[in-house]
Amino acid sequence: MISLLIVKLGNLYSMVIVIYCILTWVPMNGGGILMDVKAFFEKITEPYLNLFRKLIPPIGGVVDITPIIALLVLQFVVSFLARIL
Repeated sequence: MISLLIVKLGNLYSMVIVIYCILTWVPMNGGGILMDVKAFFEKITEPYLNLFRKLIPPIGGVVDITPIIALLVLQFVVSFLARIL
């Protein structure tokens, strides 16, 4: 029961990270609801993503692969916790 909850929460957080990454590609001029949505997702994801940004610099100073690494680590941890619980 608890392992199912952990898996579902991990999947939900993974989806939030993916949505945030997509929103960072969308140009946002001014305010609006889309800017508020992006700010909401940023508050949720940035603390976790910043853990990896401290360790992994952008490739060529431009390409940020930390969301990919963060998603892989998250899935590994969720899978590990689901097995032991």
